[in-house]
Amino acid sequence: MTENKTDAPAKNFNEIKLGIVCPMANESLSAADLVRSVLDKCREFKTVRFFAVFDNACKDGTVNLLRKMQNKYPELSVVWAPENKCVVDAYIRGYREAINSGCDWILEMDAGFSHKPEQIPQFFEKMSQGYDCVFGSRFCPGGKFTDSPWHRKFISRGGTMLANILLGTKLKDMTSGFEMFTKESLQSVLDKGIRSKGHFFQTEIKTYCRKMRIAEVPIHYSSPSNNVNTGVLLDSFGQLFRLFGKRISGKL
Repeated sequence: MTENKTDAPAKNFNEIKLGIVCPMANESLSAADLVRSVLDKCREFKTVRFFAVFDNACKDGTVNLLRKMQNKYPELSVVWAPENKCVVDAYIRGYREAINSGCDWILEMDAGFSHKPEQIPQFFEKMSQGYDCVFGSRFCPGGKFTDSPWHRKFISRGGTMLANILLGTKLKDMTSGFEMFTKESLQSVLDKGIRSKGHFFQTEIKTYCRKMRIAEVPIHYSSPSNNVNTGVLLDSFGQLFRLFGKRISGKL
């Protein structure tokens, strides 16, 4: 497990406002269960906000289903963002909603149970030790990457190796989501500007955090998704070498 050490004292969860950012699309079969499961893992916090971000990619009524849930779960905020042009826009909108709502810690996760709610408490434990960011890792001891095509695993491992070489990072998983930030560290990332429009944005975020107090925790990721296409790969390589250029010029 890669860590930038911190000696900060543990924090009291009851004093922290927690935000969860979860972009969603066509999740009508699992969205309600996911919200309930996630909120169940956050009971130690006095104030919790779950930001479910939707845009025009949602075609199956999930957004209306969660709007009805808000009557029973006041912690749930349904964010409608039709202006989004890509999935990265959905994440950024969720980040900004959480920061603007005054959340102290912000957890980002995927919908559809590809990220497991039962693994959330380990993020809280690490953050309470004073870390700025905690990243979920499929490749550190205890991590798993299952139910995905072999080429996605190859791309993730290869992308991690290449990013660490070119960008000076030292994480065992540079391409995963499921991560947590203090509002200050996430605001710093947003201030630098996320340029990627594809999956590489997760690597871009981790690169901007590399000098902060960071840690990795093992996660079990499972998804049958096969959506790594040529456009995504071209964006990834373009952004990787853009960041490498900034690093060698001392601007990163």
